[in-house]
Amino acid sequence: MNNKLIQFQKQRDLGDVISDTFSFIRENYKLLLKLIFRITGPVFIVLVLALSYYSYLGLDTFQNPIFGIYSGENADMIIISFFILMFSVIAFYVLLYATVLHFIRSYIENDGIVNDTEVYRGVKDQFGSMLGLLLLIGIMLFIGLIMCFIPGIYLWVPLSIAPAVLVFQKQSVGNSIIDSFNLIKDNWWVTFFTLFVITILVFIIGLVFQVPMFFYMLIKTLTSAEAIKAGDPSSLVDWFSVTMNVISNLAQYLLSTIVIIASAFIYHDLDEKKNFTGSYKTISELGSSENN
Repeated sequence: MNNKLIQFQKQRDLGDVISDTFSFIRENYKLLLKLIFRITGPVFIVLVLALSYYSYLGLDTFQNPIFGIYSGENADMIIISFFILMFSVIAFYVLLYATVLHFIRSYIENDGIVNDTEVYRGVKDQFGSMLGLLLLIGIMLFIGLIMCFIPGIYLWVPLSIAPAVLVFQKQSVGNSIIDSFNLIKDNWWVTFFTLFVITILVFIIGLVFQVPMFFYMLIKTLTSAEAIKAGDPSSLVDWFSVTMNVISNLAQYLLSTIVIIASAFIYHDLDEKKNFTGSYKTISELGSSENN
């Protein structure tokens, strides 16, 4: 049982969303990480292997005597490994979103106690709909971003909470998107700033995993100056730099958990403002306790 029960179904300001997000992680990270790795484990392993192999092909290209010119076989392998990497990234994010959100749903429904079986069942039942939703979100954001960028920013805000709507309201893919826009109405700016700050914080945390690689590449650049001048950039890339690149990318994938948890808090904040779900639940529970 958790030391402190965190109430999701209530209104929060920006500071509360950020502090409660990290409080929830601090109180539940052991069980949450265990379920994440159990559920996403096979896909995560494929992702690690695909990312490692794709990075290896880049290293092999740099070390090729004819730098920058791919053989037909090498080009085919790069294309194949790229698609395997993309499919594994998509599958990982689908499982990650479903696992984290169903973890929170079980946490709410059981007053701070997470039922593993409920999480597994929820992920299994909504895998297809979560996949369809995330793909549709990706397409909508892509179209929005290529249309002068601003439409993409506008769409990003409501679509960020659509997965939470899917899980907590058990809606279809289409209704999840519609309801996310309805919830955001009149609250777009405050939601935008909340998401923006959370994203910046996650970016800053992610830099911790980039710093070792940055300093290593800086040292390599200084010590390989002569080779670079001679037209040999392969001296900048070795197995250590490839490994650090893989680790930093994997860390970024896992850090998305913070954004997902924050989106759940944002969803419940907006739902409380619009529908008073938490207030009605509290009144109902008080009435039931008095009758007993």
